[in-house]
Amino acid sequence: MKASEMKKGQTIKIDSVLYVIVDFQHVKLSKGGAVYQTKLRNLAAGGIRDIRIRAEEVLEDAFLEKRNFEYLYSAGPEHIFMDLESYDQITLDDDAFGEGAKYCKPNTQILISMYDGRPVLVQLPTTVDLEVTDTVPEIKGATATNQYKPATLETGLVIQVPPFVKVGELIRVDTRTGQYVTRVKE
Repeated sequence: MKASEMKKGQTIKIDSVLYVIVDFQHVKLSKGGAVYQTKLRNLAAGGIRDIRIRAEEVLEDAFLEKRNFEYLYSAGPEHIFMDLESYDQITLDDDAFGEGAKYCKPNTQILISMYDGRPVLVQLPTTVDLEVTDTVPEIKGATATNQYKPATLETGLVIQVPPFVKVGELIRVDTRTGQYVTRVKE
């Protein structure tokens, strides 16, 4: 594919390394042709790399097989998932799964992108519902705006919540930002 056809979120291969296009911008240089200033995330190492690509350059498109998995459990630094079609189980370590374990409880469905049979990209649901297991009691009469308190959730994740949230309540958390969204009515 030509560089002019690339899109955010697309996976490409440069020098036998897989990258996800995080961002790109078309730049017209004073001398010479146009280039794309790109931000690419290395799928193996995880780092971000800035690369200039000429508009006429041909990039190798890497096709990822996206499959639905169910999170089963964690055993130390290893996290076990089951393929929802074949029922095969795979194990990801902390490096591959990152902070995902803090948002997952058993039976959470996750989209995992595979390349040559290896998991390379884990996509959590946008929001998850988790129970508050520990937080300080609500302070009566505290009406200051934007006043938040720490709360520990059932997975061990600690986030800031509004003062009216109590222990035992189910709350919705945004997995992209790690922030409180709303209380969940059961």
